Amino acid sequence: MAQNTRTVPAGAPTNVSQKHTKGGIGESTLRPDGTLKVTGEFAYSSDMWHEDMLWGQTLRSTVAHAEIVSIDISEALAMPGVYSVLTYDDLPAEMKNYGLEIQDTPVLANGRVRHHGEPVALIAADHPETARRAAAKIKIDYRELPLVTDEASALAEGAPLIHENRDDHHIGHVPHPNIVHRQPIIRGNVEEARKRADVIVEGEYTFGMQDQAFLGPESGLAVPSEDGGVELYVATQWLHSDLQQIAPVLGLPPEKVRMTLSGVGGAFGGREDISMQIHACLLALATNKPVKIVYNRFESFFGHVHRHPAKLYYEHGATKDGKLTHMKCKIVLDGGAYASASPAVVGNASSLSVGPYVLEDVDIEAIALYTNNPPCGAMRGFGAVQACFAYEAQMDKLAAKLGMDPVEFRQLNAMEMGTVMPTGQVVDAPAPVAELLRRVKARPLPPERQWESAGEGADVRALPGGLSNTTHGEGVVRGVGYAVGIKNVGFSEGFDDYSTARVRLEVINGEAVAMVHTAMAEVGQGGITVHAQIARTELGVTQVTIHPADTQVGSAGSTSASRQTYMTGGAVKNTCEAVREALLEIGRRKNGSYHPAWATAELLLEGGKVVTDGGEVLADIADILEDEAIDLELEYRHHPTVPFDLVTGQGNGHVQYTFAAHRAVVEVDTELGLVKVVELATAQDVGKALNMLSVVGQIQGGTTQGLGVAIMEEIIVDPKTAKVRNPSFTDYLIPTILDTPTIPVDVLELADPKAPYGLRGMGEAPTLSSTPAVIAAIRQATGLDITKTPIRPEALTGTL
Repeated sequence: MAQNTRTVPAGAPTNVSQKHTKGGIGESTLRPDGTLKVTGEFAYSSDMWHEDMLWGQTLRSTVAHAEIVSIDISEALAMPGVYSVLTYDDLPAEMKNYGLEIQDTPVLANGRVRHHGEPVALIAADHPETARRAAAKIKIDYRELPLVTDEASALAEGAPLIHENRDDHHIGHVPHPNIVHRQPIIRGNVEEARKRADVIVEGEYTFGMQDQAFLGPESGLAVPSEDGGVELYVATQWLHSDLQQIAPVLGLPPEKVRMTLSGVGGAFGGREDISMQIHACLLALATNKPVKIVYNRFESFFGHVHRHPAKLYYEHGATKDGKLTHMKCKIVLDGGAYASASPAVVGNASSLSVGPYVLEDVDIEAIALYTNNPPCGAMRGFGAVQACFAYEAQMDKLAAKLGMDPVEFRQLNAMEMGTVMPTGQVVDAPAPVAELLRRVKARPLPPERQWESAGEGADVRALPGGLSNTTHGEGVVRGVGYAVGIKNVGFSEGFDDYSTARVRLEVINGEAVAMVHTAMAEVGQGGITVHAQIARTELGVTQVTIHPADTQVGSAGSTSASRQTYMTGGAVKNTCEAVREALLEIGRRKNGSYHPAWATAELLLEGGKVVTDGGEVLADIADILEDEAIDLELEYRHHPTVPFDLVTGQGNGHVQYTFAAHRAVVEVDTELGLVKVVELATAQDVGKALNMLSVVGQIQGGTTQGLGVAIMEEIIVDPKTAKVRNPSFTDYLIPTILDTPTIPVDVLELADPKAPYGLRGMGEAPTLSSTPAVIAAIRQATGLDITKTPIRPEALTGTL
């Protein structure tokens, strides 16, 4: 393979090495990138620099649905410093669309735009301000078309089709072309079960559009190489998926598109889709110069998908002694203009829509719509978040109607190991739902009226409204709410989910050193820390080097679905075990005649030595290897899954389930509608905590994102124009440190026997139940029937 001989750009990732005397599985070792990040020295993708680079800019549509009558780029091209302006007609390959599953997203709009902010043209210039000014010089004549913005307009007779002539594999089983995917789940007989119910509750719930709100904007640097290919340094969640989408639209074989992960400033699902990757490569190849693209915050809101907003319709029944009889629901997800991950989100929403409860009679339907709203796709929780908000509200309604304690009602119906899911899949690992609820309920409540503990004056930071100093406690009421959720782990429904790891063991300066090389995207979750811990545990070395993630090693899959520690961690473990066995084989060959234990004993690698299970040292690893190196690359797969049946929804579609529970304590100013979340206690089963510090951080982070969508976070789309009204952190609010409450964490470790080290994917589960717990607490404080999230002050004060 021809290699790029250009200068490596400044800020390009390098090997990360750490030396620990122990630092194995189960220890809270420090992150090798942690100090650099908190001191501001870490190089993110937006920090990359090449000495002769150009700056790329994207021109986006100002309307949500329109025919492009004409595009005039002449003034932009005439500007000094502008090197290239590209439109759809300039795309070099026959393939001009991309997509995670359905290739329905155009690289640049082709005669029609389908959502506000769709890319229409690209500019490369010698300065970012020149590129922005050139974009403003491009003249586009739009003829606006009728809008599709909700279920009614999408499925109405004669509704405009967002995508005519669909030929994807979902079109054969959806009742309307504006439905991306539909997944029913039928089990038992709801009509008969309804007759056994002493109480029935119904609810209609609305879940707003949430943004991932990662702090590092979409960015990357594309460098043309001498063999006609391109080197791409980019912040992403899945290098090989990007590669599969990028190469065809560039008209290049995959081996000529070489990708390296650059510093990622958060992701949460928003980097699973292509953003600027293809655009940077197109401009680099067109100009034969390196091209850097960095979105500003405004553009970032248009540059990635968001969490699906949803309408959820639920009916539950229960007997007078509190046992659930049946559940019927319809979940409508707004997928926006392009498919992204909507089909998989539908599968999750439907299969997890009952929650962590025993229900034998269900009738479930979940659909995702094509509309002219912003595209929606992966976000932490992936379809299970919206469902959890609805089914937990239903549990509270049922408990109230039966006069039961809401926690005891949930515990009475909680699933456990051996429970059969509505899909027919048996829960074959611990499911401590009742115990998680017991733990959060048993925790002591925080003191009331904490703002009065400051002595003479009230500490306004502890009050609703905080430093805005809107109240000193008058009209403030406390509420407590509970919720619990269930999330799947890993890619589901028959997807060939695997990860690859390369491990090299050699002697450097007289010491055995391991190098771990994967394509895993480190997006802040701490994966590189865990990989080094696994290598130390399995190979008995103190020095571990982590190679930068790139496409020169096999795929590690996406950093999503709570799967990376399970899958790529499993691949690292698997490969280390093979390297260990190869090392022991060399040792047996060299030293076997000197000690019978080489042939008979259980041999371990500890502290740089080969030892027996009785602790006897047989040899140094360095002495066995000498000048040899062991270098292996292996894949790891979890047990197989199958697609859900398209009629009944039956099938073993998921790899693993994970559970978390929350108790929220809130104080609400009922006069002003302001909410202070005082505490968000949580309990979660993680199977095995490989690094407890990282585990607690993940749980607290996920909990905070759930808090955000409960009381503040929502992308507002104008229903009349389908335009985004708040694409900035001025108007799209996320929790700050002043909004974030104390988050006590109770961690259970009940091993899953099928998973590496017994671990359970755990990054998403806390995002589910934190939202309904907060809303439940606000309901208790106010007595209001809250059915929409986020809850805004005007909804609490009745001033809508």
